[in-house]
Amino acid sequence: MNYIQTLSAPLGRLFLALIFIVSGVGKISNYAATQGYMEAMGVPSAMLPLVIALEVLGGIAIVLGFKARLVAFAMAGFSLVSALLFHANFADQTQMMMFMKNIAMAGGFLMIVAYGAGPYSLDQRNQLN
Repeated sequence: MNYIQTLSAPLGRLFLALIFIVSGVGKISNYAATQGYMEAMGVPSAMLPLVIALEVLGGIAIVLGFKARLVAFAMAGFSLVSALLFHANFADQTQMMMFMKNIAMAGGFLMIVAYGAGPYSLDQRNQLN
């Protein structure tokens, strides 16, 4: 594997997970507003702690490449469900773009499901031991 291929896996994990980590932290700092938005979209606000945990802890797990296939599968599902629940207003171009962004992120996570975390990951390190 050449140097660029070796670096692209950890950078790809970082870039893919960063939006979730930042979003989860943002939900913590704007907890009440996020609860209100979820309820307005028909999602029980009691789900918010689980959403925050998945975004922050799942994002960190992806960056570290820890249990990457399992976590990526959960994140792909979360991305798809979020797209359908929050961004399915295709008459609104912004919502359509957000929908497509979520679909693209799900695709990135499914690549991790298919091929694993790759180099510089805890999963790879554990395979070597």
